[in-house]
Amino acid sequence: MSRVVSFSVDNKFADELENLVETSGYANRSRFLRDASLHFAEELQRGSIETMEAETKIEGILIVFFQHGIEQKLHDIRHSGKIEVTSYSHTSLFSNSCVDTMQAFGTAGNLRSVMQQLQTTQDVDRVSFVPAPLRDHGCC
Repeated sequence: MSRVVSFSVDNKFADELENLVETSGYANRSRFLRDASLHFAEELQRGSIETMEAETKIEGILIVFFQHGIEQKLHDIRHSGKIEVTSYSHTSLFSNSCVDTMQAFGTAGNLRSVMQQLQTTQDVDRVSFVPAPLRDHGCC
């Protein structure tokens, strides 16, 4: 069952919102606003990985864009024991870069440490972490 929740905005915001919805690929404004609200509320509830308590357990996807030559460093991090990597994927991009994605689980402190280690590694272009949504029950 759905329920309509409405709010007022000025014209400039409404125009910018329409542009965001369109460029982000959402089919409609309601779905965009729902997802944005859930993302915002979740980050308020548990904070970003940068601000979480070091011992907070978190899981999600660690994404690393890099140039060839650091594969051994990534291998060492995956097997360091700091984080648990349950799934790993390597992709060569058309831009002559590579991207590795790792489904990772660990403490926020350890994930931050791994991310900082990667960010200061030569030939690593970008490191980001997408936390998994919080759920009270089941995955589906």
